[in-house]
Amino acid sequence: MKELGKFEFENRPIPKPGARDVVIKMHTITICGSDCSYFRKGKCGIFDWKSQPLVLGHECSGTIEEVGSQVTNVKAGDRVAIEPGVPCRYCNYCRSGKYNLCQDIKFLATPPYDGSLSNYLVHASDYVYKMPDHMSFEEGALLEPLSVAVHACDRGVVKAGSHVLITGAGPVGLVCLLVARAQGATKVFLTDMLDHRLELAKKLGANGVFKANDPDLLKKLAEEGGITHSFECSGHDAAISLCIKATSPGGKLMSIGRGHAATQNIPLFEAADKEVDIIGSFRYHGTYAKALEIVATGQVNLKGLVSHRFSLEQVQEAFETAEVGKDGAIKVAITVKQ
Repeated sequence: MKELGKFEFENRPIPKPGARDVVIKMHTITICGSDCSYFRKGKCGIFDWKSQPLVLGHECSGTIEEVGSQVTNVKAGDRVAIEPGVPCRYCNYCRSGKYNLCQDIKFLATPPYDGSLSNYLVHASDYVYKMPDHMSFEEGALLEPLSVAVHACDRGVVKAGSHVLITGAGPVGLVCLLVARAQGATKVFLTDMLDHRLELAKKLGANGVFKANDPDLLKKLAEEGGITHSFECSGHDAAISLCIKATSPGGKLMSIGRGHAATQNIPLFEAADKEVDIIGSFRYHGTYAKALEIVATGQVNLKGLVSHRFSLEQVQEAFETAEVGKDGAIKVAITVKQ
């Protein structure tokens, strides 16, 4: 991408791996909301795209083409899911295990680093994960948003007895639903403005779904026994405010969604008066192996999330479909010609 809203194809040489790197023949890239934000707005949260060409895509999987001289965990021919963020490994955040907070992390498709919408990608070998034969490349790519949900549910300590409200029934909201159910949440409710998203949420196991602008929403949630955990997955001020108002005293609010604005107008004092813990949840750390395992063992089923599929040559149409949910799109996948 060299200008907002427009893709161009560019010929580049096949990369060579460093000693601890692998070269991956890309297979599947699914489109994230952050990709759409860069595509149309040039920014996502605190991250800005300046003017240099940028390759998008960070939810991805493929096949190992070549390995560096010191790589031992994978070999050529292995099918792998790719964790897109490679930290410095040396700072205090990395050494304490919270490498998602590393200030020098190289994250695919976060400016200035290129992403994975390409035929080949070179990546650190310790941030790829071999998939079992029965897992599809689409499931491998979807381990990225699933990891967001695993991290958020872990930080919020979702368990049996939890009553969860998820605002935003897009892909991240839906995987939060799946993980919350897998971790034992007793009730999970979702809100959105789009009927087709709410219908899918019901099929995936939601106990109830509501239009986000339902004037009786707070009353209905209270009648369900109240909310112990709220997951804000849309990035809208109104949704964050709803979560604060809906969450019971002593509950937790997980802030996951990212909008275009750097600041939000929210009823902070109401949260303070109710001792609602507002917990930031940024990407993930140490979740990929767990995410892969819960998919591989059938505890979480991701197969219903991809609604539209395109080839790499159709990338422009794919993004224009994903950014507005055209034709009922939930998750859009791009397949690289093999």
